[in-house]
Amino acid sequence: MAGKAKKEKPLGLYLHLPFCASRCAYCDFCSTADRRDLIPRYQRALKKHLREAAPRFETRDLDTVYFGGGTPSWYGAGNLCELMGEIRKNWRLAEDAEITLEANPDSVTAPAIRRLRRAGFNRVSIGAQSANDAILRFLGRRHTWAQVEGAVKHAREAGFENISLDLIYGLPAQSREDWTETLRRAVDLGPTHLSCYGLKIEEGTPLWQYRASPDIPDDDLQADMYLYAVEFLAGAGLRQYEISNFARRGYASRHNLKYWLLEDYLGVGASAASGIGSQRFTCLPDPEGYIRAVEEGGGLLSEQEDISLQERAAEYLMLGLRTVRGISAGEYERRYRAPFAPLEALLQGYFKLGLAREVGSRWRFTPKGFLLSNQLIGELLDAQAEQRYRRSSGE
Repeated sequence: MAGKAKKEKPLGLYLHLPFCASRCAYCDFCSTADRRDLIPRYQRALKKHLREAAPRFETRDLDTVYFGGGTPSWYGAGNLCELMGEIRKNWRLAEDAEITLEANPDSVTAPAIRRLRRAGFNRVSIGAQSANDAILRFLGRRHTWAQVEGAVKHAREAGFENISLDLIYGLPAQSREDWTETLRRAVDLGPTHLSCYGLKIEEGTPLWQYRASPDIPDDDLQADMYLYAVEFLAGAGLRQYEISNFARRGYASRHNLKYWLLEDYLGVGASAASGIGSQRFTCLPDPEGYIRAVEEGGGLLSEQEDISLQERAAEYLMLGLRTVRGISAGEYERRYRAPFAPLEALLQGYFKLGLAREVGSRWRFTPKGFLLSNQLIGELLDAQAEQRYRRSSGE
């Protein structure tokens, strides 16, 4: 790659690997179960896509690379190392790049994780979900909590210092006590990062048939679980930095922060989304369709748009208010050339209700505000739209 070109802002790279040994009961992501036969063609398509995309970004360092899925750890260490080699050969990889691998506990072996660490992977995100093995079986997870412990042990022995665990609350038959035990056992493993997601039952998933079951924790219990997690994890040194994410100092996910802070990222692979400046585009969601498009040079995208400054302003609210960094009047008015006062009036109202607070010059939601964030952000977006209408109509 050209070494003398002027540097621009760093870029994040996301690779989607939509392959799993089996599909979990709650999953509605782009994934396909037990299709190892498709992996060689998909691997070739990814490598070609990476080579062809690289020249457009030759002046930009990659400072984050994220392998998501699906189950990247099931995709095979050899394939993952080969993809890293392709990236190193064609892209400018920053020396301190954060390189993340998503992994399921049942597909983390000591030899494989050592090989991946040698290839440059330095962050692993393990899908633990629950410490209750009965709940894991009901969800269609292929692992036990003992395997979670083993995966963390293998990763740490391989040299991974940055280890994240994914957990889910609001699961069928999950009690407050069960969630408390899951959090305790997760913290005991010493992760640097935890993601805690409330269960969302999506239509078309096997879990949909249980959506009205009394065994599903109700909204009040889910809220209680969430607020307990925020308090418990803070006491364990894992501070909340986004609605669902908690980290020790210096270990927030740099890649995911790109999404929330409106920084640039490129997605490669079936269903992978990209945000480059004002451009938004998404690859075809069907793995075989994606492969054919790359092989034949056909239309690779399922969606593509150039969003307006007003839409960017809406994104700033929606994504910025997911984080504890929040939003500021100065940033908003400078970037989007619109007054912040109508939004601040709403935020002042939320402050009186204990749902938001101002820290320095920035507004952010409290944990209770995060619970109502969809409603609150909707109200802020309505105020934003009303302001635009008044300005355009000369009122």
